[in-house]
Amino acid sequence: MEVLHPRCAALDLGKDVLVAAIRLQQGTHVTRECRTFGTRRRVLLELRAWLEELGITHVVMEATGSYWRSVWQVLEGRLELTLANPAHIKNLPGRKSDVNDATWMADLHAHGLIRGSFVPTAEITALRELTRTRKQFVREVARHTLRIQKILDVGGLKITGPISQILGVSGRRIIKALIAGQSNPERLADLVDPHVRASRSELVEALHGDLTDQQRGLLRMHLQLVESLEAAIAEIDRDIGKAVTPFRELINRLNQVPGLSNVSAPALVAEIGIDMTRFATYRHLLSWARVCPRLDESAGKVHSRRTMKSSAWVKTLLVQAAWCAAKKKDSYLRAQFLRLRPRCGPKKAIMAVASSLLTAVYHMIRDGTPYRDLGFAYLQQQDKDRVVRRTVARLKQLGFEVTLTARGAA
Repeated sequence: MEVLHPRCAALDLGKDVLVAAIRLQQGTHVTRECRTFGTRRRVLLELRAWLEELGITHVVMEATGSYWRSVWQVLEGRLELTLANPAHIKNLPGRKSDVNDATWMADLHAHGLIRGSFVPTAEITALRELTRTRKQFVREVARHTLRIQKILDVGGLKITGPISQILGVSGRRIIKALIAGQSNPERLADLVDPHVRASRSELVEALHGDLTDQQRGLLRMHLQLVESLEAAIAEIDRDIGKAVTPFRELINRLNQVPGLSNVSAPALVAEIGIDMTRFATYRHLLSWARVCPRLDESAGKVHSRRTMKSSAWVKTLLVQAAWCAAKKKDSYLRAQFLRLRPRCGPKKAIMAVASSLLTAVYHMIRDGTPYRDLGFAYLQQQDKDRVVRRTVARLKQLGFEVTLTARGAA
């Protein structure tokens, strides 16, 4: 097999140590050496100096948690780096060790058998840290909200029925009053916004309850944490606004896509980047994001077409955006969802919408074009003959004789 990288190295990464295996080939003679290094920056600089001294040109490492990031930063710009998916470079069973893994990776990389994973640029990485942290904080707010609701339910206060948002304006007034010691349902009902649809009698009935001092203290702690998280989210939003300044025009175009907003559009850009040349076609991007059917066939039999598991970021983001897009009236994405739901079910239908949404985003980023909605009637126009056949067959089943004449025909 042809050797593409005669002077290469592989790094098997851990939290505290890493194993570096070099592979130097000259003609048919192969020289190997393995060394163990720490993961602190001073030691990583020694690793870089050692690799450069040996004339190493290409380095491959596993995408192990977040351990690879510090190593990547030290070696980036000095050597040709490749980030490998651990699932693609597994060694044979019974030969598992750090040295064997590093040696095996070096052999694979020397022959060009490792496909590099997507590594975003520094600007996209910084944006990704902000958007992912924002998502984590939003999830924490949701968790504390559920805990507040549980405390109120245990105390007999069933306010989640008359008031839709427990941490809305009216809900917060009631919770703060409860924390202050107020228990009179009439006084608590006075704090509710007059635009709430529930009647006063319903509110008073729902606000009958009895909280202990301990429960009031827990409510106070949860509410303080929620307010602290909301302040942090507002600060992150400002930082995201600054981070997207270099590609503000792109974000504005992506906001035209149904389902994407000022929050989800920067998050999507942070996950897929702005350089679509990393993906040969839009199908490669769909496969990377795990929003397309898997290929699992053997002996002519299809075993599965389920989408593959992915990280908790890009696929989740696309599905959430697809649900929003499916609710937009007179749009192609809604028509696609309504068309597929009866036959495939809502989960597969929404995954197809997510795939279409990402396809549109791919072309918008690659070609610099605005979003153009095909319209709600596009699929019906594409299948006009099929609709005609089905309609005629249905009418005949109902006992009608049908004769079709094209409009404008003599």
